[in-house]
Amino acid sequence: MRENYSKDDIMRLVEEEDVEFIRLQFTDILGNLKNIAITSSQLQKALNNRCTFDCASIAGFEGCEEGELLLIPDPSTLAIFPWRPQQGKVARMICDVYNLDGTPFAGDSRYVLKKAIAKAAEMGYSFEVGQESEFFLFHTDDNTLPTTITHEQAGYFDCSPLDFGENARRDMVLTLEDMGFEIESSHHEAARAQHEIKFKSDEVLATADNILTFRLAVKTIAKRHGLHATFMPKPKEDENGSGMHIRMVLKKDGKNIFTDKNDKYGLSKEAYCFIGGLLRYVKGMAAITNPLVNSYKRLVPGGEVPMNIGWGMRAKNKVVCVYKDLDGEISIELRSPDPAANPYLTLAVCLQAGMEGICQKLLPGDEVQGTMPESLTAAVAYMEQEKEFFTNGIVGEYLFDKYVAKKKEEWSRYRKVVTAWEVDEYLYKY
Repeated sequence: MRENYSKDDIMRLVEEEDVEFIRLQFTDILGNLKNIAITSSQLQKALNNRCTFDCASIAGFEGCEEGELLLIPDPSTLAIFPWRPQQGKVARMICDVYNLDGTPFAGDSRYVLKKAIAKAAEMGYSFEVGQESEFFLFHTDDNTLPTTITHEQAGYFDCSPLDFGENARRDMVLTLEDMGFEIESSHHEAARAQHEIKFKSDEVLATADNILTFRLAVKTIAKRHGLHATFMPKPKEDENGSGMHIRMVLKKDGKNIFTDKNDKYGLSKEAYCFIGGLLRYVKGMAAITNPLVNSYKRLVPGGEVPMNIGWGMRAKNKVVCVYKDLDGEISIELRSPDPAANPYLTLAVCLQAGMEGICQKLLPGDEVQGTMPESLTAAVAYMEQEKEFFTNGIVGEYLFDKYVAKKKEEWSRYRKVVTAWEVDEYLYKY
């Protein structure tokens, strides 16, 4: 649970803990973590919402009227980086992005998630989310640049000595715990050099913030072990890809409203409709939940790949998988997203789609309703078809237009690349 720090609390903690630098973190519309660093002497200014930055080169922020935007720190996100020096420590606070006139910036994806939370709260709902992000640990070359090389042969749940990444993963867990995470489990995944660390579910905004902190910590600790951690969805052709499974619970008056123990599956009417909403909009959401050209190299037929648009109890090859815990409580997992996704936008559209399902009483049906898009350009086309869902909902027209433009530009760049496969396949034949 997050601390409800006041400004005075922050100032006192920074002095007591000998914090010299504070990183004011935020994300661009693609979910890339950005920051500006200030010294402790400038902290009061930041806490008084007087810290601005030049937004011209930030993805999705280009073209803002004043050329500058304002960072509003969230005091509850204060955390000290355990991997930095213990004298003159480094801390961070995650920030909301505002216009200079004090209004929220429409391109701030954290603001989008806050809008989704507020809309659900108006109906009496709160949203708790857990996630499971898979990642790979590869060797670096002599210049410390990342490769896709690994010499290990470990598989699902294997341990040392087969699991070469066990020591790095242990240090990641300890580091995350130092930062306030409650780690539920960690293990080697199915592919060689693939790993997973699962942390406890939380209120949705805290989970989105934690996902970004998690990625930063994993990459930092991997580098200390001479490894490169990547959340790229499909780094190797002959290995499983990495997913970011989103497990969701909707609550009202503190009670899980997805659960009805009189139903044959244990699901309430709201749960069925929430699933129906996810299935209705999952194709339109794909450019957000699976945002890269590379994302669609993971979503191909075979095994437990969640490309079928349907649902089931522990149905891992479908996009929605329903789980019942030992107490009979239900959670709904969207399995299609991957760990390159912007967590704020991903969780915002999941919540919006589920709430649309409840409001429109959309039942999911028992049959598979097709498959996920086969490419980024197809996903963007589906997103544009569902423009009303995004622009009249919580995403808004500004961010929608910027995001679609960025993804179209990415696809355009990809189309110009001649791949090694094409050379191997065609050069000697034609």
